[in-house]
Amino acid sequence: MLKKVIVSAAIISALFLSGCASVPMASIENDAKAKEFSVQKDKANIYIYRNESLGFAIKMPVLIDGMAVGDTAANTYVFKTVEPGKHTVVSKTEKDETLTIDTKVGNNYFIWQEVKMGVWSARSKLHLVNEEEGKKAVRECKLVK
Repeated sequence: MLKKVIVSAAIISALFLSGCASVPMASIENDAKAKEFSVQKDKANIYIYRNESLGFAIKMPVLIDGMAVGDTAANTYVFKTVEPGKHTVVSKTEKDETLTIDTKVGNNYFIWQEVKMGVWSARSKLHLVNEEEGKKAVRECKLVK
């Protein structure tokens, strides 16, 4: 028990001492456009967001179908327009987290990238959320490049 407390305290201290994660941010115009939630004809949109401050010092790379789409940090999101069909989203952390979704034409899909404590660094959990919850959360965040 004491060992777990010491390891947890060391991880938390390292996170606080390392400062905020810095990720390249999109322009204000691109952020505003993505928050219109409009979908291109014959396409679907995927939003992956982190609307919390836990793990603020950690960048979490996100892949869709094996292609990097950006790194999230606290209160940021990535956005990708995709062809309809099955897509695999991966959050690259201490232990990769994978979520497969089946997108339909004209729809937006929202995935919450929850930050979790890991043994040596942060982990994550991906949750597909409903459109109302997803839009609200994305509006709280900023778009990354």
